[in-house]
Amino acid sequence: MKYCTRCVMPATRPRISFNAEGVCNACQWAEEKKKAVNWTARWKMLEEYCDKYRSRDGGFDVVIPVSGGKDSCYVSWKMKHELGMHPLLVHVAPPLAFELGNENLERLIEAGFDCVRVHPNPDISRRIALMEMHDFGDPLMSWIISVRSAVFRYAVKFHIPLIMWGEDGEIEYGGLTNSQYTPFHDRNYELNILLSGNNPEKYLTYFSSSELYFWLFPSQEEYDATGIANMHFNFFDCWDQYRNYVLAKEKFGFGEKKGRNLGTYTNFAQTDSAMFDLHCYFMYLKFGFGRCTADACIDVRRGAMDREQAVNLIRKFDNGYPEPYEAQYLDYFRIDMDEFRQAIDRHANKNLFEKVAGRWTPKFEVR
Repeated sequence: MKYCTRCVMPATRPRISFNAEGVCNACQWAEEKKKAVNWTARWKMLEEYCDKYRSRDGGFDVVIPVSGGKDSCYVSWKMKHELGMHPLLVHVAPPLAFELGNENLERLIEAGFDCVRVHPNPDISRRIALMEMHDFGDPLMSWIISVRSAVFRYAVKFHIPLIMWGEDGEIEYGGLTNSQYTPFHDRNYELNILLSGNNPEKYLTYFSSSELYFWLFPSQEEYDATGIANMHFNFFDCWDQYRNYVLAKEKFGFGEKKGRNLGTYTNFAQTDSAMFDLHCYFMYLKFGFGRCTADACIDVRRGAMDREQAVNLIRKFDNGYPEPYEAQYLDYFRIDMDEFRQAIDRHANKNLFEKVAGRWTPKFEVR
């Protein structure tokens, strides 16, 4: 396993790159955004875009996808209260939602926002999730796709050309750097990169287009006719997850878990669904890094811990099997334990893991 010499992200992360000193592109960007980016100029650019897309008839100006998490709270607050926009929030209900996530979403809405809540057909959602768990090794992919689709659907439906997401993970966490210097992300970038090539049109083999309404993207013609400007907020703002959490707590009374999240040391991020824990476990088995690695690398980049501390935390927490939720997973997917384990075993990277006493154990050492 090759690791970034500054953080602890391995080279197995899809699309990550390293410079001659062995520093990953996410760490390079973390330094660049602190020292080289003119954030005042970028914020001015955002103000100009907001003026361009601001509604002239009292309608909605911008679509913002929200989970109720710290980041969507931050973006919603900034767009409404600092940029004077009239946002339409779009929330797609996740599978196996935690009550804490629901409570945080309610706090956000009750603070004075219009929100559309989407509950895609649960049977279709479940069947796609099961399919993707077996075939792609990501049981959360059905929800991830429906979030992207629903946001575009409502932008087209209400003729709202501006869409504002939170951060582009490719830039902030390691991946393609193509969009580092542009605020716009087209339909192909969504499908091929952010959805890892999982074009939802492949589901037309199993379901009708009407059944897949909240999975299929609007056509390129609909996209172009609406004139969609699809952006991520981190282009205009020096993205900091912990700062976002502090604002969400201050402005919305954002709540965190009483104990740490499974597989990591934090308690305030991705607290909306038990399916996220399974998503992270599959990620760990496929690529050799899990939820703790992701969190620790963020904290190293923002200067909250050093690399040695990160390594110690990763060794302790990264291999977090979501055993507390096993019964919920079996019930949700309507499968038995044998099928569940077969899906897990299929996607475990045998070069990185071996099975010991029925549990996948790393053959590598984080260093």
